[in-house]
Amino acid sequence: MLQFIINNGMINLNDVQSCMEDMKRKELLEKHPYKIWQGKDGKWYTYLPDARKGRVLMKKTTREAVEDDVIGYLKAELDDPTVEDVFLEWIDRKAEMGEVSLPTCERYKIDFGRFFSELGKRRIKSVGEDELEDFLIGCIAKHRLTAKGFSNLKIITRGIFKRARKKKYVQFGITELISNMEVSRRAFKSGRKPDSEDVFNEEEFAKVERALMDELDIVNLGLLLMFLSGLRVGELAALKWSDVDGCSIKVQRTETRHRDSSGKYAYGIKESPKTEAGIREVVIPSKCAWILRKIRLKNPFGEFVFEKDWKRVKTYSFRKRLYQVCDKAGVPRKSPHKIRKTYASILLDNQVSEKLITELMGHTDIQCTNQFYGRDRKTSERKAEMLDCIPEFQLGNG
Repeated sequence: MLQFIINNGMINLNDVQSCMEDMKRKELLEKHPYKIWQGKDGKWYTYLPDARKGRVLMKKTTREAVEDDVIGYLKAELDDPTVEDVFLEWIDRKAEMGEVSLPTCERYKIDFGRFFSELGKRRIKSVGEDELEDFLIGCIAKHRLTAKGFSNLKIITRGIFKRARKKKYVQFGITELISNMEVSRRAFKSGRKPDSEDVFNEEEFAKVERALMDELDIVNLGLLLMFLSGLRVGELAALKWSDVDGCSIKVQRTETRHRDSSGKYAYGIKESPKTEAGIREVVIPSKCAWILRKIRLKNPFGEFVFEKDWKRVKTYSFRKRLYQVCDKAGVPRKSPHKIRKTYASILLDNQVSEKLITELMGHTDIQCTNQFYGRDRKTSERKAEMLDCIPEFQLGNG
């Protein structure tokens, strides 16, 4: 018989193994979410989680028999977790390692709930390659996904099943599966809205400008500054007076938002803008420098440019006010991001140099500005006037 000698004493290896098994047994039982109790009939009871019913009652003649079933269930859980369990393990680990921000982590969780409401409850080992491919392709039509939306779905799926393969829950390679999928671009919903919905046209711009000028409080002044600078609303809310020098504004941080442990939104400041190219210097027209001076008069002592009652003005305040201003001006509601698209379109319409446009917008190249931001802002009347000037179209009254 093998023996282990410590301090001139001898311990039976079988006893050591038995002790370790008892410790593991105790550790597993501590993870059981329900109590174990003895009924009036002398039987022993507990509940086990159930995917369909929530939980099911279990009855045995001895406590040990109940514990054995609980341990068997928990071991199966550890060896074959649900798809959701693997997702949470993957995303929480990425957040802990600082690979994703809290807002990105929250967005992934929202997307998981949207796409994996049914599949997420399944055991990971029960999901095969063919079924997973059918699921991914089926989501395109079911959720009317754009190409970008499908890309987000693939990021989550790749993360889940790469983690699952690393833990040896599955054997197939998710990267190869996704790369071999054949999906026609026609299957995707177009992500581009009509130009009239994506920017403030010339007439709407004038109406909104007048509505903002009617009441020059600090929030309306901020929205005017957005129209003149192309700042993202998160960048606007995070501006400090140390970033402002005359007509020049350094963009180097943005507001963040995520849900805290209570489920409420928590707002913070990230010491970098949305993208690396977003670190930039924007310049407003010198004739509009009065806006910054007026903001300073309304907030002379604050650290942040936009403060009200000694508190930083959050992005939601600018968004809510813009909707109210649109209603007052009698134009369709548009988000703050539509101001940024309007700004880019104005720069393109006025033949500003491509280099300056990319610098002001914080883009890496002009193709990004042209494809995602440049829109036609002319009204139907203005287009008709332009066509009237073409000699070939001047046919008279007939």
